[in-house]
Amino acid sequence: MPPDVEAVAEQVFIALADPSRRAILAALASGGPATATDLADRLPITRQAIAKHLALLAEAGLVTAEPGERRRVRYRLRSAPMRVAQQFLAALARDWDGPLGALKDHLDRSAAAPRPPEIRGHRD
Repeated sequence: MPPDVEAVAEQVFIALADPSRRAILAALASGGPATATDLADRLPITRQAIAKHLALLAEAGLVTAEPGERRRVRYRLRSAPMRVAQQFLAALARDWDGPLGALKDHLDRSAAAPRPPEIRGHRD
């Protein structure tokens, strides 16, 4: 996997690790582009905290800042980094499918194999 894909995926996972950032992304997904003030009106997060979270989300490439009217900045979702993270996870899943399938087959064969009878009363 190319290092740039891993770097983008890492930034996305770091951004998604915080519940406030996930709430901001969900608000942007459901309500469309918004300013930090708009988001503060919709979420139980201060405007200052939202601004900090938006900066990290922008750094990860998940949102982009667009100039709006009266010097207000609106934030819009960007899906490209999320797609990169999804591809990263899909590649990991493919890498695990073979070994996990082999383990399942082994366990299924072991469970179906006849067991030797127990020897009772035998002393060593």
